[in-house]
Amino acid sequence: MPRLLIINPGSTSTKFGVFQGGKALFTESIRHGSELENLPDLASQRPVREKMICQALAQNGMDIADMEAIVGRGGLLHPLQGGVYQVNDDMVQDLESGRYGWHASNLGGIIASTIGKSYGLPAYIADPVIVDEMESLARYSGWPGIERRSVFHALNQKAVARRYASEVGRPYQALKLIVAHLGGGISVGAHKGGQVGDVNDALSGDGPFSAERTGGLPLLSTLELAYSGHYSLEDLKKMFVGNGGLMAYLGSSDAIEIDKRIRAGDQKASQVMEAMAYQIAKEIG
Repeated sequence: MPRLLIINPGSTSTKFGVFQGGKALFTESIRHGSELENLPDLASQRPVREKMICQALAQNGMDIADMEAIVGRGGLLHPLQGGVYQVNDDMVQDLESGRYGWHASNLGGIIASTIGKSYGLPAYIADPVIVDEMESLARYSGWPGIERRSVFHALNQKAVARRYASEVGRPYQALKLIVAHLGGGISVGAHKGGQVGDVNDALSGDGPFSAERTGGLPLLSTLELAYSGHYSLEDLKKMFVGNGGLMAYLGSSDAIEIDKRIRAGDQKASQVMEAMAYQIAKEIG
């Protein structure tokens, strides 16, 4: 059975592991903090995260040369159907340049490609975040020229849906499911016939607020903030995607730390977490 190195970079962590025949031989999750804070952009995180991955594998007796392929989380590309795609130079260029936007998931294909080339191994991405299977009615926003987009945690959502289908002994394509991904960003998707027909845009301001993102905001208040003269467009993007949600309310995006604060009697932290849970439940319906 082929042995695969799987790499899943997120906004607050890098998860990776070695799998063979569907079984995990080794897994690791590295939570990121100060080592990334002073880096100028996401592209500069690549060598830092890559070094951590290679060191952890070596320390645990996992030789990359024994792998058949490297599989990374898919980032922001042009819209694609769900599936597995081989990483090529054009894809890496789009991910590195942020042609379709920047997100930690861009690093998945980049790191997989870099490690793969070092060892002569093919690199792939699977179910990237721009998987677009939305139904036509779901694309309407309420204003012509602005269309709702499908940008979500497709990799995890589809993996969880397939695992559930396996557990209940039914084909994924035969099920109707609502799947919620809760992380640095939050996405809630409606799965039917093996496709995600509707989902909130978890990156650009739709759905519940999360650890680092504001989610949907009241439109007129947002416009007033934008035209207040206090913020540039880049300031607002960083505020809403990266420094919003729990980070904005509580000064931390670390749910474990916030849970400790709640247990210690922090009433504000408790209410903010309850509000986030409320918004998630409302999005699920």
